[in-house]
Amino acid sequence: MKITEAKVIVTCPGRNFVTLKLTTDEGITGVGDATLNGRELAVESYLREHVVPLLIGRDAHRIEDTWQYLFQGAYWRRGPVTMSAIAAVDTALWDIKGKAAGLPVYQLLGGRSRDGVTVYGHANGETVDEVLTETARFVDLGYRAVRLQCGVPGLASTYGVSADKMFYEPAKGSAPEENVWSTEKYLNFVPRLFARAREEFGPELAMLHDVHHRLTPVEAARLGRSLEPYHLFWMEDPVPADLQEGFRLIREHTTTPIAVGEVINSIWDCADLIRGQLIDFIRCTVVHAGGITHLRRIFDLAALHHVRSGSHGATDLSPVCLSAALHLDVSIPNFGIQEYMRHTEATDEVFPHGYHFAEGYLQPSEEPGLGVDIDEAAAARYPYQPAYLPVNRLEDGTMHPW
Repeated sequence: MKITEAKVIVTCPGRNFVTLKLTTDEGITGVGDATLNGRELAVESYLREHVVPLLIGRDAHRIEDTWQYLFQGAYWRRGPVTMSAIAAVDTALWDIKGKAAGLPVYQLLGGRSRDGVTVYGHANGETVDEVLTETARFVDLGYRAVRLQCGVPGLASTYGVSADKMFYEPAKGSAPEENVWSTEKYLNFVPRLFARAREEFGPELAMLHDVHHRLTPVEAARLGRSLEPYHLFWMEDPVPADLQEGFRLIREHTTTPIAVGEVINSIWDCADLIRGQLIDFIRCTVVHAGGITHLRRIFDLAALHHVRSGSHGATDLSPVCLSAALHLDVSIPNFGIQEYMRHTEATDEVFPHGYHFAEGYLQPSEEPGLGVDIDEAAAARYPYQPAYLPVNRLEDGTMHPW
């Protein structure tokens, strides 16, 4: 079965997505997500100019060989642009193989390891009371786990806090928005949020928090220790993952579980964190970590070292990526949790899908393949719109991780 057509589709039903659609000589199609938030056109160009010409005529069944061809065949390896492009090809080929076999992709990965995929929602607000109200709403919807993000007194804006409580999208505008940050104000405030939340919701609700790479290792250790009485499910991205020895310092000073990896795009970038048991959850995604083929390798390595999955799942990943993630989530032995931010009605129109949420779990589609597609006519109604993620400065004007 040969690939006869490869089409790169950019659409913006509220935010930008890049999708690769492959067609074979047997008329079977497959889709893959290639979205890289704020840098979508870089991946679109990489696919269109450098990858698509190599795909025509290739055997669509040779998924592993194609992955190695695109990875080893490029002198400039790894990086978010390259790995997102490879991921799109890989995911589309798994979609095709599932359709050819007449099976959902998770059956090709070994079948179910669990009955459903536990997901967490996002409760946020300008004040603690607002966050608690939003948390209660997610609990009422059936969520078993909730991420809590709150405005910090004295700061005009804070990561994770949005006007629209169900559809958080930080990328916007023709230039990056500039936020102001104070680590000390944040560190002094966050424990109060979780003290109230644990008192309000008791010991059963799994609570998560995203630090968003903003602390040093010592600061992260201080935060983790201050949050220990409230038994967080995890503390996400406490520091940038560039200096990985920093995670050892955090680990030595707190038992609060650590999650990291949404900006990591290869097994070589997280192997030391996993082998050293410096983290508890690895958050790599199908789209940014080279597709189903490569992300499965990361999860397999993690399983050997008591590290569980916790894949990123914000709205900068299209329903194509979420569908692929669910097939992995339901099949791997060391699943932890899946982030789930609901897409807008416009996005769901562009990407019709069969996965669904019920009683705190997401279920992958039972249709052959991934169970997701792109409506090209609908996609064409939403042309690309420039949008940048924000940047961060300290109160004295110094640039700081957003």
